[in-house]
Amino acid sequence: MQAARFHVSGRVQGVSYRAATRAQAQRLGLRGHARNLADGRVEVLAVGAPQALAALERWLWQGPPLARVAEVVREDLASPPDVDGFTIG
Repeated sequence: MQAARFHVSGRVQGVSYRAATRAQAQRLGLRGHARNLADGRVEVLAVGAPQALAALERWLWQGPPLARVAEVVREDLASPPDVDGFTIG
């Protein structure tokens, strides 16, 4: 198991980005959360297999149809947090 935190910027709030991210993460078997940040970015925390994290990262650059992603910054976490399911915050 690995964990990563992603910060996604661009037009990513108000376009169902978090809900679409949750659906994609669940398809990939990942746990974690997606939440809006006050500065307009979306934070995604994901825990799972390295291949699934890589697939999610690729998907985050695309997002749902109305999103316009400008940047995805990945931070690998040394120890995976204990999370259940994939939530939207």
